[in-house]
Amino acid sequence: MAEFMTGLKRTNYCGELRLSDCGKEVTVCGWVQRCRDLGQLIFIDLRDRTGVVQLAFNDTTDKGIFDKAFSCRSEFVLAAKGVVCERSSKNPELPTGDIEILVNDLRVLSRAQTPPFEILDETETNEELRLRYRYLDLRRRPLLNNIVTRSKIAKVTRDYFAENGFIEIETPMMIKSTPEGARDYLVPSRIHNGKFYALPQSPQIYKQLLMVSGFDRYIQLARCFRDEDLRADRQPEFTQIDMELSFVDVEDILEINEGLFKRLFKEVLGKELETPFERMSYTQAVESYGSDKPDIRFDMKIQDISDLVKSCGFSVFTGAIENGGSVRAIVAKNASSVYTRKEIDKLTEYVKGIGAKGLAYVRWVDEPNASFKKFMTDEELDSIYTRLGAEKGDVIFIVADKNSTVLSTLGALRLKVAKRLDIIPDEFKFLWIVDFPFFEKDEESGEWLAMHHPFTMPKEECLQYLDNDPSRVIAKAFDLTLNGVELSSGSMRITDPELQQRMFRALKLTDEEIEAKFGFLVEAYKYGAPPHGGMGIGLDRIAMLLCGADSLRDVTAFPKVQNASELMSACPAPVDEESLDVLGIQIKPAQ
Repeated sequence: MAEFMTGLKRTNYCGELRLSDCGKEVTVCGWVQRCRDLGQLIFIDLRDRTGVVQLAFNDTTDKGIFDKAFSCRSEFVLAAKGVVCERSSKNPELPTGDIEILVNDLRVLSRAQTPPFEILDETETNEELRLRYRYLDLRRRPLLNNIVTRSKIAKVTRDYFAENGFIEIETPMMIKSTPEGARDYLVPSRIHNGKFYALPQSPQIYKQLLMVSGFDRYIQLARCFRDEDLRADRQPEFTQIDMELSFVDVEDILEINEGLFKRLFKEVLGKELETPFERMSYTQAVESYGSDKPDIRFDMKIQDISDLVKSCGFSVFTGAIENGGSVRAIVAKNASSVYTRKEIDKLTEYVKGIGAKGLAYVRWVDEPNASFKKFMTDEELDSIYTRLGAEKGDVIFIVADKNSTVLSTLGALRLKVAKRLDIIPDEFKFLWIVDFPFFEKDEESGEWLAMHHPFTMPKEECLQYLDNDPSRVIAKAFDLTLNGVELSSGSMRITDPELQQRMFRALKLTDEEIEAKFGFLVEAYKYGAPPHGGMGIGLDRIAMLLCGADSLRDVTAFPKVQNASELMSACPAPVDEESLDVLGIQIKPAQ
């Protein structure tokens, strides 16, 4: 039967006691990590969120207490009172390894069944089982530390923005559905039958309205929701450090956010960051790294060799160029011993799986061995090696196709090869991506779409192209990346109603669509809107990178898995017919 803590009050956490506490009477509470029965001695490792401390019992202890200690098992919940003593056999691997508590009062607050897996810092238990019992998995030190670090990130963020004049304002969780690039999670209204709220993909429109309202510096740790396919760095619900500033331009927004990361790294990791961060145009990033979120911790840039092979005898190369594409390459330095022919064949299958038609290569062991050697002259081959800076020991990988396929394929291949060669330094590299195209063409419909959103401000010098050449319009938009992960996206906003109408027309939006989707924002801008801009930073992704975690699941207390279900509570789940009838909803098979 469980006991009560009557007469006991926790005085210390397990992990905070040190030699300087010797002689002090303390009370600690926590879970049993391990019991060791040595006959006349019993030791219990007691664990709480701060660490582990050893409880000691000997046969001179009160018999009732000694017997109670003997009955304890893993994951029992205890309260123990006793005197801190220096250990005779110290454990240098524990912060509390120099001391133990000689217990004179012990309460078993809760007994535990044998858990479905052992609660150890390092475990080989499969993730599905651990997610099913997530409340047990969270007792493990690595996950617990991640959640504590995430909490610290949130606190430092709030402190930093408060000190810089920002006002924290909550925006609604049930909003009008507006297009933002992903599917909305919809919430049916009981009162307004047949109508729906949407869970916010971001507080975008509300924070712009707050600028119109005169709150010139807004901040919120906002919960956001997107109904999209999941991956390691994506969850259907996530937290965004959301901000908006008035009477500023791009430089002001970049500067305030660099200050945030400088503060975060110093207070959370104890690291000093150098600012300002490096900047790179969208075009340069895609052309050199095949991605708008490049990992710049290593080189291996993409190089264009189209001009060298446009007249060669290899139809794979010439055909791609004739069809408006290109031939590009990356060089893996000192990789010939790792990338054997068999390994290159595996890479060929990999690139085919992500959209390329194939992979040409040069493997240079004693002399360069090109997979396309018979189609080219020695002079043509030599010009390729010279252009690429290739030498003995290197491997060249070449893709020929339309530009978008070539760049995305080599961008993905670059990362895969670097990981295989283990050449990515263990460091943090921030990068601003700037000068985004305002429009991107939909390959199926041929229509021009907003790359960010229709309220993004174009660069003033590009306004002349808005109606006749959308491809030349550059946005006042910016992304922040860290080690190849996109952390944030932001822009300056359009506040001129006339310019906003031109933008809507360029996007082929009808007056009816504009009114239905954005009417209240357009109306608000008629009453005096200050120049403003902002951005949203993924708090989950920051936590993942600062904790050195592999997945957002490792920094989220109760995450979803790839099919957007939560294994512990088995959601989503059916609801009863009565609940559906009240909402006027009938379930039918999805299309």
